[in-house]
Amino acid sequence: MKICIFGAGAIGGYMGAKLAQAGADVSLVARGPHLAAMQANGLTLIEENVQSTMPVTVSEDPNDLGPQDYVIVTLKAHSVPPVVDKMKPLIGPDTTIVSGVNGVPWWYFHKIGGDLEGTRLATVDPGDVQWNGFGPDRVLGCVVYPAAEVSEPGVVKHIEGNRFSLGEPDGTKSDRALALSKALSAAGLKAPVRPKLRDEIWVKLWGNLSFNPISALTHATLDVLCTDPGTRGVARNMMVEAQQIAEKLGVKFPIDVDRRIQGGADVGAHRTSMLQDLDAGRPMEIDALVGSVQELGRVTDTPTPTIDTVLSLIQLRGRVAGLYN
Repeated sequence: MKICIFGAGAIGGYMGAKLAQAGADVSLVARGPHLAAMQANGLTLIEENVQSTMPVTVSEDPNDLGPQDYVIVTLKAHSVPPVVDKMKPLIGPDTTIVSGVNGVPWWYFHKIGGDLEGTRLATVDPGDVQWNGFGPDRVLGCVVYPAAEVSEPGVVKHIEGNRFSLGEPDGTKSDRALALSKALSAAGLKAPVRPKLRDEIWVKLWGNLSFNPISALTHATLDVLCTDPGTRGVARNMMVEAQQIAEKLGVKFPIDVDRRIQGGADVGAHRTSMLQDLDAGRPMEIDALVGSVQELGRVTDTPTPTIDTVLSLIQLRGRVAGLYN
Protein backbone atom coordinates (compact mmCIF):
# COMPACT_ATOMS: atom_id res chain seq x y z
CA MET A 1 0.00 0.00 0.00
CA LYS A 2 1.47 3.32 -1.13
CA ILE A 3 0.38 6.37 0.85
CA CYS A 4 1.27 9.95 0.00
CA ILE A 5 0.56 12.82 2.37
CA PHE A 6 0.10 16.03 0.42
CA GLY A 7 0.81 18.96 2.71
CA ALA A 8 3.17 17.51 5.30
CA GLY A 9 3.08 20.38 7.78
CA ALA A 10 2.07 19.85 11.38
CA ILE A 11 -0.80 17.36 11.00
CA GLY A 12 0.48 15.76 7.79
CA GLY A 13 3.97 15.54 9.27
CA TYR A 14 2.65 13.89 12.42
CA MET A 15 0.71 11.29 10.44
CA GLY A 16 3.65 10.74 8.10
CA ALA A 17 6.08 10.27 10.97
CA LYS A 18 3.84 7.70 12.66
CA LEU A 19 3.37 5.78 9.40
CA ALA A 20 7.11 5.88 8.68
CA GLN A 21 7.90 4.60 12.18
CA ALA A 22 5.56 1.67 11.53
CA GLY A 23 7.35 0.81 8.30
CA ALA A 24 4.58 1.91 5.93
CA ASP A 25 5.35 2.84 2.32
CA VAL A 26 4.68 6.55 2.86
CA SER A 27 5.88 9.65 1.03
CA LEU A 28 5.38 13.32 1.78
CA VAL A 29 4.85 16.42 -0.32
CA ALA A 30 6.11 19.58 1.34
CA ARG A 31 7.85 22.82 0.46
CA GLY A 32 10.15 25.53 1.70
CA PRO A 33 12.53 25.25 4.67
CA HIS A 34 10.50 22.36 6.12
CA LEU A 35 11.06 20.35 2.94
CA ALA A 36 14.76 21.19 2.84
CA ALA A 37 15.23 20.17 6.47
CA MET A 38 13.48 16.82 5.99
CA GLN A 39 15.50 16.10 2.86
CA ALA A 40 18.75 16.88 4.67
CA ASN A 41 18.11 15.45 8.13
CA GLY A 42 14.93 13.35 8.04
CA LEU A 43 11.70 14.06 9.89
CA THR A 44 11.86 14.52 13.65
CA LEU A 45 8.80 13.79 15.79
CA ILE A 46 8.53 14.95 19.40
CA GLU A 47 5.82 12.99 21.17
CA GLU A 48 5.32 12.65 24.93
CA ASN A 49 8.75 14.24 25.46
CA VAL A 50 10.39 11.55 23.33
CA GLN A 51 12.24 12.71 20.22
CA SER A 52 12.80 10.42 17.27
CA THR A 53 14.16 11.10 13.80
CA MET A 54 13.53 8.96 10.75
CA PRO A 55 14.42 9.18 7.06
CA VAL A 56 11.41 9.94 4.88
CA THR A 57 10.68 10.09 1.17
CA VAL A 58 9.78 13.73 0.60
CA SER A 59 9.57 15.98 -2.43
CA GLU A 60 7.95 19.16 -3.67
CA ASP A 61 7.29 17.54 -7.06
CA PRO A 62 4.64 14.78 -7.19
CA ASN A 63 6.26 13.50 -10.39
CA ASP A 64 9.06 12.17 -8.18
CA LEU A 65 6.60 9.95 -6.30
CA GLY A 66 4.26 8.49 -8.92
CA PRO A 67 0.78 6.97 -8.55
CA GLN A 68 -0.41 6.13 -5.03
CA ASP A 69 -3.08 3.97 -3.45
CA TYR A 70 -4.04 6.79 -1.10
CA VAL A 71 -3.36 10.52 -1.28
CA ILE A 72 -4.12 12.10 2.07
CA VAL A 73 -4.69 15.83 1.70
CA THR A 74 -3.81 17.79 4.85
CA LEU A 75 -3.58 21.30 3.43
CA LYS A 76 -5.62 24.31 4.51
CA ALA A 77 -8.89 24.27 2.54
CA HIS A 78 -8.11 27.32 0.43
CA SER A 79 -4.77 25.81 -0.60
CA VAL A 80 -6.26 22.73 -2.26
CA PRO A 81 -7.96 24.02 -5.45
CA PRO A 82 -4.77 25.69 -6.78
CA VAL A 83 -2.79 22.41 -6.56
CA VAL A 84 -5.31 19.94 -8.00
CA ASP A 85 -3.47 19.82 -11.32
CA LYS A 86 -0.14 19.46 -9.54
CA MET A 87 -1.44 16.36 -7.75
CA LYS A 88 -2.34 14.46 -10.92
CA PRO A 89 0.94 12.45 -11.12
CA LEU A 90 -0.06 10.87 -7.79
CA ILE A 91 -3.42 9.69 -9.07
CA GLY A 92 -3.78 6.33 -10.79
CA PRO A 93 -6.97 4.54 -11.84
CA ASP A 94 -7.65 3.22 -8.31
CA THR A 95 -6.25 6.04 -6.17
CA THR A 96 -8.35 7.18 -3.20
CA ILE A 97 -8.26 10.86 -2.22
CA VAL A 98 -8.56 11.21 1.55
CA SER A 99 -9.88 14.66 2.42
CA GLY A 100 -8.39 15.59 5.80
CA VAL A 101 -9.29 19.27 5.49
CA ASN A 102 -11.10 21.47 8.01
CA GLY A 103 -14.54 22.93 7.39
CA VAL A 104 -17.37 21.79 5.17
CA PRO A 105 -15.83 19.38 2.61
CA TRP A 106 -16.24 20.00 -1.11
CA TRP A 107 -17.76 16.53 -1.52
CA TYR A 108 -20.45 17.07 1.16
CA PHE A 109 -23.43 16.47 -1.15
CA HIS A 110 -21.96 13.46 -2.94
CA LYS A 111 -24.10 10.38 -2.24
CA ILE A 112 -26.10 12.24 0.40
CA GLY A 113 -29.34 11.40 -1.42
CA GLY A 114 -32.43 13.54 -1.72
CA ASP A 115 -33.04 16.79 -3.55
CA LEU A 116 -29.59 18.21 -2.75
CA GLU A 117 -27.63 15.26 -4.19
CA GLY A 118 -24.64 16.56 -6.16
CA THR A 119 -24.91 20.18 -4.96
CA ARG A 120 -21.60 22.03 -5.33
CA LEU A 121 -20.20 24.52 -2.80
CA ALA A 122 -18.51 27.57 -4.29
CA THR A 123 -16.99 28.66 -0.97
CA VAL A 124 -14.83 25.54 -0.67
CA ASP A 125 -14.51 24.48 -4.29
CA PRO A 126 -14.67 27.57 -6.50
CA GLY A 127 -15.19 26.62 -10.13
CA ASP A 128 -15.73 22.96 -9.12
CA VAL A 129 -11.98 22.42 -9.45
CA GLN A 130 -11.84 19.50 -6.99
CA TRP A 131 -15.17 17.99 -8.03
CA ASN A 132 -14.06 17.86 -11.66
CA GLY A 133 -10.33 17.34 -11.07
CA PHE A 134 -10.47 14.51 -8.53
CA GLY A 135 -13.99 13.22 -9.11
CA PRO A 136 -16.16 12.69 -6.01
CA ASP A 137 -16.15 8.89 -6.36
CA ARG A 138 -12.45 8.90 -5.39
CA VAL A 139 -13.03 10.64 -2.08
CA LEU A 140 -12.86 9.19 1.42
CA GLY A 141 -13.77 11.62 4.18
CA CYS A 142 -11.58 12.22 7.21
CA VAL A 143 -12.11 14.30 10.35
CA VAL A 144 -8.77 15.29 11.88
CA TYR A 145 -8.54 15.60 15.67
CA PRO A 146 -4.84 15.74 16.64
CA ALA A 147 -3.11 18.99 17.52
CA ALA A 148 0.50 19.40 16.43
CA GLU A 149 2.92 22.12 15.40
CA VAL A 150 6.04 22.51 13.30
CA SER A 151 8.35 23.75 16.05
CA GLU A 152 11.17 24.30 13.56
CA PRO A 153 11.79 23.14 9.98
CA GLY A 154 11.86 19.35 9.89
CA VAL A 155 10.55 19.00 13.45
CA VAL A 156 6.92 18.21 14.32
CA LYS A 157 5.76 18.38 17.92
CA HIS A 158 2.66 16.37 18.78
CA ILE A 159 0.50 18.17 21.34
CA GLU A 160 -2.56 15.98 21.84
CA GLY A 161 -4.97 13.57 20.17
CA ASN A 162 -4.38 10.76 17.70
CA ARG A 163 -7.77 10.17 16.05
CA PHE A 164 -8.47 10.43 12.34
CA SER A 165 -12.09 9.36 11.79
CA LEU A 166 -12.75 7.98 8.30
CA GLY A 167 -15.99 7.71 6.39
CA GLU A 168 -17.41 7.02 2.96
CA PRO A 169 -19.82 9.64 1.59
CA ASP A 170 -22.50 6.91 1.34
CA GLY A 171 -21.81 5.63 4.86
CA THR A 172 -20.63 2.13 3.88
CA LYS A 173 -17.68 0.37 5.49
CA SER A 174 -15.81 -0.09 2.23
CA ASP A 175 -12.72 -2.20 1.68
CA ARG A 176 -10.65 0.92 0.97
CA ALA A 177 -11.78 2.60 4.19
CA LEU A 178 -11.09 -0.50 6.28
CA ALA A 179 -7.67 -1.03 4.66
CA LEU A 180 -6.56 2.53 5.43
CA SER A 181 -7.98 2.26 8.94
CA LYS A 182 -5.87 -0.85 9.49
CA ALA A 183 -2.72 0.88 8.23
CA LEU A 184 -3.25 3.91 10.45
CA SER A 185 -4.06 1.71 13.44
CA ALA A 186 -0.85 -0.24 12.88
CA ALA A 187 0.96 3.10 13.18
CA GLY A 188 -0.55 3.75 16.61
CA LEU A 189 -3.30 6.08 15.41
CA LYS A 190 -7.03 5.76 16.03
CA ALA A 191 -8.86 5.51 12.70
CA PRO A 192 -12.48 4.41 13.19
CA VAL A 193 -14.63 4.04 10.07
CA ARG A 194 -17.83 5.97 10.75
CA PRO A 195 -21.17 5.31 9.04
CA LYS A 196 -22.22 8.93 9.66
CA LEU A 197 -19.07 10.97 9.27
CA ARG A 198 -21.08 14.12 8.50
CA ASP A 199 -22.26 14.15 12.13
CA GLU A 200 -18.63 14.34 13.28
CA ILE A 201 -17.84 16.98 10.67
CA TRP A 202 -20.52 19.24 12.16
CA VAL A 203 -19.51 18.75 15.79
CA LYS A 204 -15.97 19.84 14.94
CA LEU A 205 -17.25 22.57 12.61
CA TRP A 206 -19.39 23.97 15.44
CA GLY A 207 -16.24 25.08 17.22
CA ASN A 208 -14.26 26.10 14.16
CA LEU A 209 -17.15 28.17 12.81
CA SER A 210 -17.47 30.25 15.97
CA PHE A 211 -14.30 30.11 18.05
CA ASN A 212 -11.90 30.77 15.17
CA PRO A 213 -13.28 34.06 13.83
CA ILE A 214 -14.17 35.39 17.30
CA SER A 215 -10.63 34.71 18.52
CA ALA A 216 -9.10 36.36 15.45
CA LEU A 217 -11.31 39.42 15.95
CA THR A 218 -10.70 39.72 19.70
CA HIS A 219 -7.29 38.01 20.12
CA ALA A 220 -8.81 36.08 23.03
CA THR A 221 -7.83 32.53 23.87
CA LEU A 222 -10.48 29.79 24.05
CA ASP A 223 -10.88 29.87 27.82
CA VAL A 224 -11.64 33.59 27.70
CA LEU A 225 -13.96 33.76 24.69
CA CYS A 226 -15.96 30.74 25.90
CA THR A 227 -16.60 32.25 29.36
CA ASP A 228 -16.93 35.99 28.65
CA PRO A 229 -20.71 36.54 28.52
CA GLY A 230 -20.62 38.62 25.35
CA THR A 231 -18.41 36.43 23.17
CA ARG A 232 -19.93 33.25 24.58
CA GLY A 233 -23.33 34.57 23.52
CA VAL A 234 -22.11 35.32 20.00
CA ALA A 235 -20.54 31.86 19.69
CA ARG A 236 -23.72 30.25 21.00
CA ASN A 237 -25.92 32.09 18.50
CA MET A 238 -23.63 31.02 15.65
CA MET A 239 -23.78 27.40 16.80
CA VAL A 240 -27.57 27.46 17.08
CA GLU A 241 -27.87 28.78 13.53
CA ALA A 242 -25.46 26.10 12.31
CA GLN A 243 -27.40 23.39 14.14
CA GLN A 244 -30.61 24.46 12.41
CA ILE A 245 -28.87 24.09 9.04
CA ALA A 246 -27.28 20.75 9.87
CA GLU A 247 -30.49 19.22 11.19
CA LYS A 248 -32.25 20.14 7.95
CA LEU A 249 -29.49 18.12 6.25
CA GLY A 250 -30.19 15.09 8.46
CA VAL A 251 -27.35 15.55 10.97
CA LYS A 252 -27.82 14.40 14.57
CA PHE A 253 -25.71 16.11 17.23
CA PRO A 254 -24.55 13.84 20.08
CA ILE A 255 -24.07 16.82 22.44
CA ASP A 256 -25.83 20.15 22.95
CA VAL A 257 -24.52 23.64 22.24
CA ASP A 258 -23.64 24.54 25.84
CA ARG A 259 -21.67 21.33 26.34
CA ARG A 260 -19.75 22.05 23.12
CA ILE A 261 -18.87 25.54 24.34
CA GLN A 262 -17.80 24.15 27.71
CA GLY A 263 -15.56 21.73 25.83
CA GLY A 264 -13.86 24.71 24.21
CA ALA A 265 -13.42 26.42 27.58
CA ASP A 266 -11.91 23.24 29.02
CA VAL A 267 -9.13 23.32 26.40
CA GLY A 268 -7.74 26.32 28.25
CA ALA A 269 -5.62 29.21 27.00
CA HIS A 270 -5.44 27.95 23.42
CA ARG A 271 -4.96 30.29 20.49
CA THR A 272 -7.09 29.07 17.60
CA SER A 273 -5.61 28.28 14.21
CA MET A 274 -7.20 31.37 12.66
CA LEU A 275 -5.64 33.63 15.30
CA GLN A 276 -2.29 31.90 14.82
CA ASP A 277 -2.55 32.43 11.05
CA LEU A 278 -3.41 36.10 11.51
CA ASP A 279 -0.45 36.67 13.82
CA ALA A 280 1.89 34.78 11.48
CA GLY A 281 0.68 36.58 8.34
CA ARG A 282 -0.76 33.41 6.78
CA PRO A 283 -4.05 33.26 4.82
CA MET A 284 -6.96 32.41 7.11
CA GLU A 285 -9.51 29.64 6.50
CA ILE A 286 -12.45 32.04 6.44
CA ASP A 287 -14.40 30.55 3.54
CA ALA A 288 -14.13 26.89 4.60
CA LEU A 289 -14.97 27.48 8.26
CA VAL A 290 -17.49 30.33 8.14
CA GLY A 291 -18.45 31.22 4.56
CA SER A 292 -19.37 27.63 3.78
CA VAL A 293 -21.91 27.55 6.62
CA GLN A 294 -23.45 30.78 5.36
CA GLU A 295 -23.67 29.17 1.92
CA LEU A 296 -25.37 26.11 3.41
CA GLY A 297 -27.81 28.46 5.10
CA ARG A 298 -28.76 29.78 1.68
CA VAL A 299 -28.99 26.24 0.27
CA THR A 300 -31.36 25.17 3.06
CA ASP A 301 -33.25 28.48 3.30
CA THR A 302 -32.08 29.01 6.88
CA PRO A 303 -31.49 32.54 8.26
CA THR A 304 -27.94 33.07 9.63
CA PRO A 305 -27.89 36.62 11.03
CA THR A 306 -25.10 36.13 13.58
CA ILE A 307 -22.96 34.10 11.18
CA ASP A 308 -23.49 36.78 8.52
CA THR A 309 -22.33 39.52 10.90
CA VAL A 310 -19.24 37.71 12.14
CA LEU A 311 -18.34 36.64 8.59
CA SER A 312 -18.48 40.25 7.37
CA LEU A 313 -16.22 41.34 10.23
CA ILE A 314 -13.63 38.59 9.81
CA GLN A 315 -13.56 39.02 6.02
CA LEU A 316 -12.74 42.71 6.46
CA ARG A 317 -10.16 41.89 9.14
CA GLY A 318 -8.55 39.47 6.73
CA ARG A 319 -8.56 41.95 3.85
CA VAL A 320 -7.07 44.72 6.00
CA ALA A 321 -4.30 42.31 7.02
CA GLY A 322 -3.75 41.31 3.38
CA LEU A 323 -4.64 37.69 4.21
CA TYR A 324 -7.98 37.32 2.46
CA ASN A 325 -9.16 38.23 -1.02
